[in-house]
Amino acid sequence: MKVDILLGLQWGDEGKGKIVDFLAPKYTVVARFQGGPNAGHTLEFDGMKHVLHQIPSGIFRKSIANVIGNGVVLDPVIFQREIMALEDLQADPRQNLYISKKAQLILPTHRLLDAAYEKAKGKDKIGSTLKGIGPTYQDKIGRQGLRVGDIVMPDFNERYEALKNKHLEVLDFLKFDYELDEEKPFFAAIEFLRGFTLIDSEYFVNQKLKEGNSVLAEGAQGSLLDIDFGSYPFVTSSNTMVAGACTGLGIPPAVVGEVYGVFKAYCTRVGSGPFPTELHEATGEKLREVGHEFGATTGRPRRTGWLDLPALKYSVMINGVTQLFMMKADVLGHFDEIKVCTAYKLASGEITDKLSFEMMNEEVEPVYKSFKGWGVFADVPGSLDELPFELNNYIRYIEQETGVPVKLVSIGPDRTETIS
Repeated sequence: MKVDILLGLQWGDEGKGKIVDFLAPKYTVVARFQGGPNAGHTLEFDGMKHVLHQIPSGIFRKSIANVIGNGVVLDPVIFQREIMALEDLQADPRQNLYISKKAQLILPTHRLLDAAYEKAKGKDKIGSTLKGIGPTYQDKIGRQGLRVGDIVMPDFNERYEALKNKHLEVLDFLKFDYELDEEKPFFAAIEFLRGFTLIDSEYFVNQKLKEGNSVLAEGAQGSLLDIDFGSYPFVTSSNTMVAGACTGLGIPPAVVGEVYGVFKAYCTRVGSGPFPTELHEATGEKLREVGHEFGATTGRPRRTGWLDLPALKYSVMINGVTQLFMMKADVLGHFDEIKVCTAYKLASGEITDKLSFEMMNEEVEPVYKSFKGWGVFADVPGSLDELPFELNNYIRYIEQETGVPVKLVSIGPDRTETIS
């Protein structure tokens, strides 16, 4: 069997959680391979709305094994809250959730460091969610982090104190005012975490494949936030692309099957960084209001803009996307005219459709192509062929430009508002 990979192709918030939940019945295993509580995957079904941060989006399907992979950074306190919220909804995550022993732990001091580093950047801040993600990945690369498997070791408390004291030295050096008042809930959450099934996830996933089981790898954030290929330095701290699934789960490239690329029919971004198609006035505000564009994790209003085709093509290229899934097509139905950025005009006057290294340091002007709107949906079409002509025209153009078929269109947040 193969591992199919689902990831975002923009700056995150594409609607991946809904799609994982929709696709989940086809799979035996759903595995998160990177990111942490900075992610917010929203699921809506049976009149219920739920946001997952660290737990895979197949958790509501009892027959599916859900794996938190080694590439994830795990906050035990947020994890405990998530589990308790799931249990309130009559879910039983203790039965079908498996956590990699190699996943890194987020400590209370990681969050303090996150805030201190962001404050030190001043006007150049990246717009961090302040969840401690970056400092935790720093400790991982610096080979001094704590991992989930460490919590069952007899000297865990001593290891914790040693790392905490290193963090406090940095905070004092930065002259950052802080109160370390979250240690008690942290250790309570560590005890809670010990009650779950901790695994060597690389063996678990590969054995499932060997036994003929289907696996879906679930990415967080988006490809344009990738630490290597995103709009650096305004990026996340992990590899959000297909390669991240290999390192974040311990699977070889040869087992990668379908690559599902999720994108909005328009663009949004949270935090700082370049956004060529950003709309600053009434149109952007209308996109935000109609699309309910507020962060699932932070609640911050998202920046909004028209679809950026060069950026989408870039993400398709670096990921080897085989199927495209378009989200929030219903939102654009509220506009009579819709625009798509087809290229960028540089300060030199040159027109390009490539995301070059130099673009991070200069303003670019989007070159637009206009499309006619398709109106508001009265009901859910039965198939892609039944979509309005104008929407099909929009889809065909995207397929032609990217070279990848659009196999699914979402016209609302609920499971039932999905056409494939």
